[in-house]
Amino acid sequence: MAEEEGRSEPSHPQELKGIFAMTLGTQRSSVVQQYGGQVRVLTLNYGEHLDSTLFRLKKGWTLQFRLGPSLLGKDVKIFCNHPETPEGEIFDRRRYRGLAWRRDGGPADDTSFYTEINIVRAGSFHFYFTCDENNSYDFAMNDGYYTEGYYSEGYTGKNKRPDGSGFFLVEPDLFYGRGDVLPLDCVQCQTVLAKCLGPFHTWEKKLAVSRESGYNMIHFTPIQALGISNSSYSLKDQLRLNPIFSEHGDHINIEHIEKLTHKMATEWKVLSICDVVLNHTANESAWIKDHPECTYNMDNSPHLRPAFLLDAILARFAFEISQGKWQHSGVPKLICIEDHLQAMRGTLLGQLLPQAKLWEMYTVDIESTLSHFARMARERGPLKQGHGELTIQQDPQFRRNHSKVDMEQALSLFNIQRKDCYDEAHRVQRCTDDLREYLETLNRQVTDTLQSHLVAAVDNCLAGIRYFRVQTDGPRLKEITPKDPLIPRYFTYTGNTDTLLDDVERIMYANGGRYIMAHNGWVMNADPLRNFADADSNVYLRRELIAWGDSVKLRYGEKPEDCPFLWQHMREYVEQTARTFHGIRLDNCHSTPIPVAEYLLDAARRIRPDLYVVAELFTNSDEKDNIFINRLGITSLIREAMSAWDSHEEGRLVYRYGGDPVGAFIQPPTRPLVPSIAHALFLDVTHDNPSPVQTRSVYDLLPSSALVNMACCGSGSNRGYDELVPHDIHVVDEIRHYTEWAENVNSNGSQTVGLQSGIIAAKRALNKLHFELGISGFNQVFVDQVDSDVVAVTRHCPATHQSVVLVACTAFKQPEPFYKRTHTRPLRVEGTVDEVIFEASLCHRDSKSGGAWFVPPPTNFRKDGRFINGLSDYKLKLREHFPLSQAEAVHKGESGDPQVTQIDFTEDFQPGCVIAFKVSLHYNMTPAIAHLGRLVERFNMRSANDMSTVDHDFDRIVSRLNLADLNRALFHCEEEERDEGHGFGAYNIPGFGSTVYCGLQGFISLLSEVRQKNDLGHPLCGNLRAGNWMIDYISQRLKLDPGTEELGRWFEENLRHLKELPRYLVPSYFDAVLQGVYQALLQRVWNCMSTFIQLGSHFVKSLGLGSVQCGGIVKSAQLPKLSPALPPPLPPTRLGLNGQSDQVFLTLSAGLPHFSTGYMRNWGRDTFISLRGLFILTGRYQEARYHILAYAACLRHGLIPNLLDGGKNARFNCRDAVWWWLYSIQSYVQEVPDGWRIFQDPVSRLFPRDDSPALEPGSHDQPLQDIVQEALRVHFQGLKFRERNAGAKIDAHMNDQGFNNEIGVDCETGFVYGGNGQNCGTWMDKMGSSDKAGTKGRPATPRDGSAVELVGLCKAALKFLNGLYTMGRYPHNSVERRNNDGSYTTWTFQEWEDKIVHHFERKFWINWTPIPENEPRPELINRRGIYKDSHNASQAWADYQLRPNFTVAMVAAPDMFDPHHAWSALGEVEKILLGPLGMKTLDPSDWAYCGDYNNCDDGNDSKTAQGFNYHQGPEWVWPVGFFLRARLHFARIVGGEAELRRTMSATKAYLSRHFTELTTSPWRGLPELTNKDGRYCSDSCRIQAWSMATILETLHQMSQLEEELGYNHN
Repeated sequence: MAEEEGRSEPSHPQELKGIFAMTLGTQRSSVVQQYGGQVRVLTLNYGEHLDSTLFRLKKGWTLQFRLGPSLLGKDVKIFCNHPETPEGEIFDRRRYRGLAWRRDGGPADDTSFYTEINIVRAGSFHFYFTCDENNSYDFAMNDGYYTEGYYSEGYTGKNKRPDGSGFFLVEPDLFYGRGDVLPLDCVQCQTVLAKCLGPFHTWEKKLAVSRESGYNMIHFTPIQALGISNSSYSLKDQLRLNPIFSEHGDHINIEHIEKLTHKMATEWKVLSICDVVLNHTANESAWIKDHPECTYNMDNSPHLRPAFLLDAILARFAFEISQGKWQHSGVPKLICIEDHLQAMRGTLLGQLLPQAKLWEMYTVDIESTLSHFARMARERGPLKQGHGELTIQQDPQFRRNHSKVDMEQALSLFNIQRKDCYDEAHRVQRCTDDLREYLETLNRQVTDTLQSHLVAAVDNCLAGIRYFRVQTDGPRLKEITPKDPLIPRYFTYTGNTDTLLDDVERIMYANGGRYIMAHNGWVMNADPLRNFADADSNVYLRRELIAWGDSVKLRYGEKPEDCPFLWQHMREYVEQTARTFHGIRLDNCHSTPIPVAEYLLDAARRIRPDLYVVAELFTNSDEKDNIFINRLGITSLIREAMSAWDSHEEGRLVYRYGGDPVGAFIQPPTRPLVPSIAHALFLDVTHDNPSPVQTRSVYDLLPSSALVNMACCGSGSNRGYDELVPHDIHVVDEIRHYTEWAENVNSNGSQTVGLQSGIIAAKRALNKLHFELGISGFNQVFVDQVDSDVVAVTRHCPATHQSVVLVACTAFKQPEPFYKRTHTRPLRVEGTVDEVIFEASLCHRDSKSGGAWFVPPPTNFRKDGRFINGLSDYKLKLREHFPLSQAEAVHKGESGDPQVTQIDFTEDFQPGCVIAFKVSLHYNMTPAIAHLGRLVERFNMRSANDMSTVDHDFDRIVSRLNLADLNRALFHCEEEERDEGHGFGAYNIPGFGSTVYCGLQGFISLLSEVRQKNDLGHPLCGNLRAGNWMIDYISQRLKLDPGTEELGRWFEENLRHLKELPRYLVPSYFDAVLQGVYQALLQRVWNCMSTFIQLGSHFVKSLGLGSVQCGGIVKSAQLPKLSPALPPPLPPTRLGLNGQSDQVFLTLSAGLPHFSTGYMRNWGRDTFISLRGLFILTGRYQEARYHILAYAACLRHGLIPNLLDGGKNARFNCRDAVWWWLYSIQSYVQEVPDGWRIFQDPVSRLFPRDDSPALEPGSHDQPLQDIVQEALRVHFQGLKFRERNAGAKIDAHMNDQGFNNEIGVDCETGFVYGGNGQNCGTWMDKMGSSDKAGTKGRPATPRDGSAVELVGLCKAALKFLNGLYTMGRYPHNSVERRNNDGSYTTWTFQEWEDKIVHHFERKFWINWTPIPENEPRPELINRRGIYKDSHNASQAWADYQLRPNFTVAMVAAPDMFDPHHAWSALGEVEKILLGPLGMKTLDPSDWAYCGDYNNCDDGNDSKTAQGFNYHQGPEWVWPVGFFLRARLHFARIVGGEAELRRTMSATKAYLSRHFTELTTSPWRGLPELTNKDGRYCSDSCRIQAWSMATILETLHQMSQLEEELGYNHN
C-alpha cells in the first residue's frame, strides 16, 4: 500500500473517516451481525451461584440459557428481572418474569431445552432458577430485596435459597453528536476538579482544553457546594451548586450546567460524567443538624461510645503535647524521632488510658449482681444444676458497669445443692462466692479484649504519626496545627479539646450526643461488604480508620424506611446528577452500602436509561469487584497506569485490560457466555494521586500515556498531566483555576495553554489514534517487552489485518543527564510499514544547544498565583504521518524475508520517545486473505441458514459423501489409518502428542478447547505457525481414498492460501475453515440418518454419531461376501487389484482404539448388541441388513462367530452371539419398513455343514429363515464340539478343556445352557493369562449353565418368531430333536416359551424371605431381593452372584418377570452396582470384587494379575442402557404414571454424566468401562460401540414415552 504524505488532519478524532480503512475494512458491520446476530449461551448448573462472576453483554444480543448436566431430569423454572421491552416498563429489580422453555431437538432428553432473553436494556440484571420442590416458593416476593436479598451469596431468607443464580451486565449506548454512539473502548476521559473551573462563564474556554486535546468525555468532580475544608468530596449541600460558579451577580443553577453538558455532547461530541458522593457529608451540612439520625452518632450508635471517649482522650493528649505539657515525660512539642513515639505510647498505655477505665463500659457490676443473686437464691432454694454457659450481656447503651448476665442461667448453674455446707446461709454464701469468681473471670476476659483493642489503637495512632513526622520518606511535618493535627479526630465534637473527660462523657450520654458524629474514611484491607461503622466492627475503637475529618459518615440503614429523609435527599441529588450528566462516578464505591447504591442508581437510570457508571474499587479481589459491578451495574472500573512499578508491569496492564490476542480465533456468533473482567477506564494518572513527575520522571509522561492509549479499553487522564504540572492538583488544598485554551499561548501568559504547551499536541495524536483503533475494530492486542525500558504494543484489526505498532521508551526513573541508550533490539513486523503515524519525544530546551538531554525539573518550581501552570522548560517534538524513510528514531533494516519488515532503532530513540507505525500485510498476501475471508463468511452465512451464499462446488462434494466416506473424513483412529497402507497415522503435534483421530474430529476436539480460551500458546497453534505440515496432512490423507478424494482436493485448493498468510494468522483461519467444513460434514451425517437423529437433541445426535465413529471400511476386517442372488439394495463395490468388482463392507468396530482392525475389529456379540442402537435407530437399515446376512453366512454348530475374522477364520467360542443376532433380527423386523422380508433374503453359507470347508458365495444359498431355524434346532437338539485348530495357534492362554464347547436346552425348564468351567462363552469372557499368579488358562467368569440374559434373549426370540408364524411371515412354529432312543420330541415355540416363563421366577428369583423349595443351596446366598446370574453353573456359588446381567433379560423378555420382584431387584442394582458412568460387574461385597482394571498388572495377585478382574468389578457402560430401560418399563406397572414420570426424571439426571463425558472427551464418545466409582481407566477403549448404542436406545425409549405422555417441561 502506498505511503500517505501531506495529509490534512482534522482537529478532532471523531471527525476521522477511517484512517486505517482498507477494502475489506470499510464494511464494519460483521457477517455475524448481518446473519442472526450475537447469541451467548449460559449453561446453568445446580447449586451454582454466580454472584461474583461477571458476564458482559450488549444491547441487541440474545442471552440463551441451557440446562447443564446437573439439571437434566429436574423440573427447572427460571426467572429474570430484565424487562421485555426497551422502554415503557419501569425497571424494578424485584419484579421477575418467568422464562418459558423451548426445545431445539426431540423430546428424548432435556439437553434440547433452552430459553432466551433479547437484551434491550442497559444495566445489571439478575436471574435465578429453582428446581422441583423449590418451585413453589416465590423468592422475589418472600425475600426482601434490600434486606436479605442476594447480598453476596444469593437468597437466604427463611432458610430458602434458589438452586442457582447470577447476573449479567449490559453495556449502555453512549450517544453524542447527532445520534452517534461512542463505543466504550473509544472513551477518552479527562478529569477536572470542578472547583478549579472557577466562574461558570469561563468554563467553556477551560473545558476547550479537553476538547482540543482530543478527549471525548470529561469527568467533573462534584459541582455542589463544598464544606469548609474546600475538599472536592466534602459536600455541604448536595442540592446546591458551588457558589464560586456564580460571579458578577449571576446566579448559576443546575439548568445552566445541564445546558452546557448538552452543548458539549451535541456540538463538541464530548460527553460528561460527574461524581456522586453517597457515603458522607461535610461537617457543616445544615441538614444533618435537623436530621442527626442520618449520621452515626452517640444516640443511635451507642456502640461507638467507647471509641468516642478514646478519641477525646487522644485529642486532649495531642492538645496538651502542643502546649508542652508532657515534656517531662519525654514527649516534646515537636515529635520527630522514634523515642518521642515510644514515650507517647508509654504515657497512653501506662497512665491516661488506665485512668479512663474504659473497661467499665463492658464489665458487669459484680457486687450488685451478687446481691441480686443471693436474694434470689435464698427465695428459691437450691435448684437442679443446669447446662450451658454464662456470658456477659453487653449493655446496649454502653453505660459503665451496666452489662448484665442472665440471672436465670446464673441461678441454674450456681444456685445448687452443696454437701460442703452446714446450713442454707452457708450454702448461699458458697454459691455466691463461686459466682463471684466466675464473674471476675468474665470481667477479666472482656477487659483483656478491650486492652488488646486499645494497644492496637495506640499503635495505629503512632504509625500515622511516624509516617507524617518521623520517617524520612514521609512529609516530616513539624508544627501541630488544626490542618495538620498530631492525631486526627474520629468524631465531630463542638466542645473544647481540653474539656474534662467526665464532662465529655456526660454530654455523650445526654441529648447532645446525637450531634457527636462519626467521621467517614477508609480502612486498609477491609472487607468492602462489611460496614465498618456497624456494631460488629471495632474499626473506630482500634483506630484502623484513615479518617476524613471534614466529613461525617451517613447512616442509611438497609431500606428507605430506616431513614426516610436521607434516602429521599440523596435520591434527589442523584437524579439531579443523572439529568445533568451522561454518567456517574461513584466516589468511594467500595464503602457504599450496596442496597443504597442499588436504590439510587435505579432512580438515576429511570432518568437516563443508558447511564454510564464508573467506579474505582479497592477490594484487592476480582471476585469482590464483580459483586459490586453485578449489583450496581458498573460499566467501567477506573484503572491506573501509576500502579505499575516498571514498564513490564505497565505492559501487562495494557494487555490485561482489554482485547483479544493478535491472531485470535474467529469466534462463531453463537457461543458460550464466558466470564469477563470488568471493562476498564484506564488512566495514566488519576486526580487523587501524585504526578508522575514526582514519582517517576517528567520523561515518562509521554511514553506511559502512549501505552495507556494503546490499551483496548477506555482511556483517560487528569487535567494537568498533559500540561506537565509537576505536582498533584490537590482535591483539598488547590484553590487556583485551570488555564484556558488559546491558539497562541503567548498572548495571555500563564492564563492559557495550547498545542505548544506540554505534551498536549502528542496527547491529541494519541487520543486520535486510540479513538480510531477502537472505532475501526483494532481489538487484538500484543505486548512485546523489548527490554527493561522499551515496550512495543500492537493493535491488530481482524477484519482488515492492518496493525498499528507503537514503541515506547519509558523512563520510570530520572535518567542521568547525559545518558544515552546504545542498543535497542530490532523490531520485526510481518507486512509492510505504510507510514509512521507519529514520532514524538520530550526534551529539555537546553538540550538543543548541547546541554544535558535529561534535565530533571527544578526542585523550586514556581507556582502561578492564580492559574495552575506546568513546566515550561520542556519541549515536545512531534511529527505526524510521514514515510518510514523519514523517521529519525528508526530506520528500515534488512529482514532477510520480503514479507517481513525489520525496524532498527537509531541513537535518537531515547527515554521519553514514542513512535507508532501503520502496518499492512504484504500485497501478495491480499488475495489469500480475501479468499479465506470469503470462505469463512460463507460458512458463517451457512450457519445462519442463508442459502443464497452457498458454495455449490463444496455442497456438491459434501452431498456425494456417504457415511463410510464421512467416517474416514471425520474420524479414523491411528490403527484404522495405518491399515489402509498409505503410510499415514494420527497427526503428531510436537510438545503435545498425537491426535486421537486422523480425521477432522481429531483436530476439532483440540480446537474447541483452544478456541474458547484463545489459547494461542497451545502446541497445536505453535505447530501451525511453525510450518504447513498439518495443513498438508488434512488434504493429503483425504486424497488417498476415492470416497474422500474430492474433499481432499477441495481442502488442498482452499488451505493452500493459509501458506501465504503471516504465520500468526494461520491458526485462526485454519480453525475457521476446519470448523466450517466440520459442521457441514456433521449436517451431512444427520441428513443421512433417521428423523429420530435428525430432529434429536445434541445428546441424541452425539450418540448417533457413534454409528459413524465406529462404522467404517477397514481392509483387514471385511464381512463375508453376500450371495450373488441377493435382491437390491446391494452392498457397494470397488474395483479390486484383479480388475473385478468386489463387495466392500462397512463394519462395526467393537471399540476404539483397541478393537479397530484385523480379526480384533468384528465381534459377533458386540456387533449385535450395538446393531439396534447404531444402525437401526439411526436409519442405516442396509448396513444392519448386510451384517445380519453376513454373520448368518457363518453359522456353524448352531452358533454365530465370536471373532469374525472375515468369516473363513471365524471362532465359534461364544454362546451368546447367536442370541444377540436373533435379537437384532427381531429389532430389524419390528423397526424397518417391510423388515420381515429379510427372512427371504438368500444367504451364501460358508459352512453348510459343521465339517464343511469354507465355500465361495453362491455355492450354497439358503433363505435367512432357514438359518434362523437351524440355530434354534441345533440348540434344542444339543451339541458338543471341539473348536477347530484347538491349541495355542488360536488361543495362547486357554487350557485344553476350554476348547470343548457344549450348547443345549434344559428339558425341564426350557433354559438354554452351555459351556463348562474352563471356558467363558458370554460377554464376561476374560481368560486368565498370568503364569506368575497361577491364572493362565483359567476363566475369570465361566458363567456356564444357563446365563440369565441368554434365557431372556431366547424367550424373546421364541415369542417373536411365534408371532411372525401366526402372521404367515415365518414358516416354522416348532423345533424337534432326536432322542437317544431314536424317538423325537417336538416343542412348539409357544410351549418352549411357556416352560421358560413357568420356571424362571422359581429358578432365578432370590426372595427377601427364604423359600426353601426354591433354594437348594441357601448357604450360598449373599444377597436377597435379586435375580441370580445363572442357573446350574458348574461352580454353584457363581449362580448367586449379583451382577447386572438380569437387566438385559428384563428388557428382552419383561413378561417373564414378576413386576414387583423386578422393581425390587432394580432397586438393589441401583443401590449396589450403579456407578457414575457404568455398572459394577460384580457385587462389591463379593470376595472376588476388584473395581480397578489394569491389564498390564504383572503381579502375583490372582484376582487382578494381567487384568483378571476385567468383569469382576470394573464399571461397564453398556449394561447401564438395559438397566435404565428396564426401570422405565416396570415403573408404570408398579407405580403408575406418577412413578414413570419420577423414573424418567431420574433417568435424565443420571444420564447427565454420560452427556458430559460424550461432549468433553476428545474421542467424543462413551468409554468401554471405568474403574471404581467412575475413575478413568487407561486400558479401556475410549469409545465403545455398545456403550453408545444402549444409551441411544434409552433415549429412544424416553422419546417415545415423552410423546406418549405429552410431556411438557413447564
